[in-house]
Parts: sequence; structure tokens; C-alpha cells
Amino acid sequence: MNTELQAKLQELIPGMAAVRRDLHKYPESAWTEFRTAAMCIKKMQELGYTITMGEDAVKRDAMMGVPAADVLKAHMERAVAQGADAELVAKMEGGMTGFWADMDFGGEGPFLAVRFDMDCNDVSECAAPEHRPNKEGFASVNKGAMHACGHDAHVAIGLALAEVVAAMRDQFKGKIRFIFQPAEEGVRGAMPMEKAGAVEGVEQIFGMHIGFQANKMGKVICGTKNFLATTKADITFTGVPAHAGNAPEEGKNALLAAATALLNMHAIPRSGKGDTRITVGKLIGGEGRNVIPPKAVLVLETRGITSALDEYMFGEVKRIAKAAADMWGCGYSIDIKGGTKSGESDLEVAEVVAEEARAMGCFNEIIVEQNFGASEDYSHFMSTVQANGGKGTYVQVGSNLSAGHHNGYFDLDEKSLEDSLVLMARCVYRTLAK
Repeated sequence: MNTELQAKLQELIPGMAAVRRDLHKYPESAWTEFRTAAMCIKKMQELGYTITMGEDAVKRDAMMGVPAADVLKAHMERAVAQGADAELVAKMEGGMTGFWADMDFGGEGPFLAVRFDMDCNDVSECAAPEHRPNKEGFASVNKGAMHACGHDAHVAIGLALAEVVAAMRDQFKGKIRFIFQPAEEGVRGAMPMEKAGAVEGVEQIFGMHIGFQANKMGKVICGTKNFLATTKADITFTGVPAHAGNAPEEGKNALLAAATALLNMHAIPRSGKGDTRITVGKLIGGEGRNVIPPKAVLVLETRGITSALDEYMFGEVKRIAKAAADMWGCGYSIDIKGGTKSGESDLEVAEVVAEEARAMGCFNEIIVEQNFGASEDYSHFMSTVQANGGKGTYVQVGSNLSAGHHNGYFDLDEKSLEDSLVLMARCVYRTLAK
């Protein structure tokens, strides 16, 4: 390893856990990452990066599942009360929390992007006294919000990596972009940023996650394939209320329309072209046992091993929703809450990551590529870069977890912060060094 790179990494590693713990204590869910983004923007500005933020970084009419205006306002006020720069927070009004930070090194070289997600889960952190964040004083203070997936660690890694790159800028050629993404949970943040130009011109992109399939220290997955494309939606059926005993013929039963749709959606024929999924996770409806239900809501998602297959599944969902509404004389509306593309890491990029992982000596299980079988918003960025002729990969760095992701008992081994930073820094150095 380059000696200057090694020295800078050793300088930064001890402070990473403190950054991660600060973020863990003040988690922010999708589109409300005002404190997190403001802290990151301030740091990136200090390091000399050019910032693109607000409506320049997030296309407003492509945003999905955005909280109500009063909720956003309350979160903005909370962020400032918890230490965020008020002027920066004001520039993110409306939930425009995504941003990217560029550094141009000059000379002929690649345009590299690295992406880090910022949002937390809508999960309550456990109160068990043996839970390390409780024991050591960094458990979430924000009710119903918790970094139960490791995005707090990802942001800490991204900021440290940005500092390494800035310190060594004279040794690089080309250009780097750090994408700090909101709303990964619910796969809502990548598309609005991509439509605003987040990966325009990018030739290579890296994404990373601590844990998940790399579920122990010493394990690393260098390339992830078979990201499932997905669409998340709420479908509201609207009928007419009536007295169920005296005048049922005057009503239009929205609950029956929703139930008819639900059953038929789960009967959508599967495709011989690849894996597909559908889940109606929630049915909400009705007012009372003697009232013809005037409203019902289906909360659902589709998935496909390719974006085309997810489009097929959701096309069938729309067709069935209309048919069920017509059958019961009801109206209906569809509200898209999230979605992302399918994706496949490029094997040649994954092999580069594997070479760097082997050279580090701390990994005893190095997997070049592995099927994912789930969805991750990063795949929207990566597949867009690939469609424009670029390449990318998604890396999973091992950690010992106290509980599974999205669990109130979740915590990670902070040694994985060091492993992740060093691996990503080596890959960036290899890509951009003169």
C-alpha cells in the first residue's frame, strides 16, 4: 500500500466510531435526514469539495413517500435543536436532503462515484441494559427511529474516505463524486437523485454495506448480483357507505373490491423469464359491522429479477385493481411509494475489490460475487451508470452483528468500520492514482 495512504488511514481510523455513534444517537428516517446531511455537507465543504444540494440534487416531482409538510417542518426544527446548521437545513426544505460532493483532480482520468446511504429505520431501539448503545450512552434519542441497518456506519466511512481522498488529491487524476443518499429504506431516494443528474457522466461506481450477507468479521463479498427491481405502492379503493341492514343496495363495498384485488394479485401468473414476487402486506378498511365499507387500502410491493419483470408484475397489479374496482362499482387510486431498478455488479470490478481484499490480510473469506435476492436502492444508480457504458459493484463487508438488520437489538462490531474504510480507500486509490 502507498505509505502516505497507509499513514492517513491510521490517522483517521480511531475517530470513526465516535462519528458513527453520534449519528446513531440522532437517527433520521427517509427524507428527514436534515441533521445528518447538514453535518456531512459542512465537513465536505471544509475538505474542499464542491457541493450540489437541494433541488439541484433531488428532483422534486420524482420523490416518493415524502412525509407531510408539518412532519418535515418538525424534523427540521429537531435537527437544528440537535446541532444542525440552520442555514443548511433551510436549503433542504421539502425533504431535499440528498446531495453530492465533487472533487476534480484534473488530467485524463476516470469519473468515479461512491455512494453512501444516510437514513435510519422506523424502529424503536431496545431498552435492554446490556444493549451496547444503552450501556455506552449512544442509543437513539429520537422516538421510533433507529439506525438498525448500519447506515450510521456507512456515513462515518464515507466522511473518512472523503478526508483521505482530499488529503491525497495531488496523487489522483480524473474526478470523484461522493453521493450521500436519503431514503434508501423503502427504495425512494436514488431515482429522484439520478433524475437530477447524480450519476450523469459517471464511468465507475462503488456502493457498500456492512453486514447483511457478510454476517461475520473476516468475510467480504466483493460483487453482488441479482438485485431485485421493486415497486412499492398503496392502492385506495373508494366506495359508498350505507346501512348494512336497512339499505345495503345503496352502498358500494370498497373492502370487497380490495379483497377481490388482493386475492387476484396473488394469483398473477409467474414468468418463465425469471423470478417475480408480490406481497400485499396490509389491508386496511371498514368502519363498523353494520356499515358498508366506503374505503379500503392495500399496502403492497412487487419485485422482479429484472426491471422488465417488475414492470410486468406491477402492470398486472394495475389491471387487477381497475377490474376489481369496476366489479364492485368503486373508484380507486394508486400512490407509488417507492421503487428501484434491478442490477448486477460487473465481475471485473468485483475482482479488483477481491484483489485489494486479499492484499489487506484481514479477510479470511473472500467471495468474488454472490446472489442478493433482495432490493437495494443503490442498484438504480449502478444500473444507470452501466446503461451509459460505465461499470460498478456493490461490496458487503463482514461484521459480527448483535441482531439482524432492522431489529431493535441491532449493533455492529466497530472494527468493521476500519476494514470497510481501508478496502474502499484502496479501491479508490487503485482507480484514480496517477
